[in-house]
Amino acid sequence: MNTAPESVRIDKWLWAARFYKTRSLAAEEIGRGRVSVNGLVAKASRDVRPGDVVLLRQGPVQRTVQVLALSTSRGPAPVAQLLYAETPESVAERRRQEEMHRLAREPALGIEHGRPTKKDRRALSETQTQWQRWSASLDPE
Repeated sequence: MNTAPESVRIDKWLWAARFYKTRSLAAEEIGRGRVSVNGLVAKASRDVRPGDVVLLRQGPVQRTVQVLALSTSRGPAPVAQLLYAETPESVAERRRQEEMHRLAREPALGIEHGRPTKKDRRALSETQTQWQRWSASLDPE
């Protein structure tokens, strides 16, 4: 007789729901304070139950999900997606951040002419060899 568990450790659930690639990565992120359950900062041994709200951060992305089901084993992605539901506010915020990232100016475009060509580098090195080093100690008085 195989019965579903009433609660599962948060690190194991995050791993099974495929938020983190390994359970140790999930525990590490929890230890850094990047995961909270029902508004409280979680520890790796914290149990989650269906109905709990989990706030987690994956790099720059912050997600708020509601636990729908529990699992102690990692399965395929379509099955893992059935374990949680992301809140509409979280989805909207994530899409807004993606759009801002897409519209953000590329840092390389901020450089006026871009990377110097080989010809430019030669010209630059020639002007640098023509400059005289000035030092107070070398000046005759």
